[in-house]
Amino acid sequence: MTQLTEPSDQRLAKGARARATIARRAAELASVEGLDGLSIGRLATDLGISKSGIATLFGTKEALQLAAVQAGRDIFIERVIAPGLRVPRGGTRVRAMVDGWFAHIENPPFPGGCFRVATLTEFSSKPGPVRDAVVADHDGWLTFLAGEVRKAQAMGELADSEADLLVFELDAIVSAANIAYQTGDSARVEAAHAIVRRLLSDTPTEA
Repeated sequence: MTQLTEPSDQRLAKGARARATIARRAAELASVEGLDGLSIGRLATDLGISKSGIATLFGTKEALQLAAVQAGRDIFIERVIAPGLRVPRGGTRVRAMVDGWFAHIENPPFPGGCFRVATLTEFSSKPGPVRDAVVADHDGWLTFLAGEVRKAQAMGELADSEADLLVFELDAIVSAANIAYQTGDSARVEAAHAIVRRLLSDTPTEA
């Protein structure tokens, strides 16, 4: 008998692809207009799909915002963390990840630059699930990077400094570089690179 309905696994796969496409576009828009500026109507127009289709997949604006945050996180992992993990552990890996972090803002996947910087600024004073997701993403990255710094220091590499403080400094510098890049201030971007090179010097820890 001829099957007249699409198999459920194909429908699920199609739904997952649609969600990923919508979430990616939502992240692109949010990088410029903010997560609060997301509009189902705008997304529908941009992607050539119906508003009801987006509403069916996500249900609420908050769910769409959370999906955008996850899309931003996934792309950061793909562009920065995963390549860094392919580098041997130690100072070389830490520097590779920070280089990837800089590349992420200098060759951004989103028109508004670093998605994390934009959303942290927007939601830092807005309690709720979206803020929690944004903060968890940010803190998770810094905690992970601090762990890699500690591993490098245990190997006698990198300067002997408190790992969490070092990563806090790196975060501040790269965030400032993101703003400088977005405003066309190449001198300050280069200054940020120079500061980070000093922070991640090859000076070994003393026994």
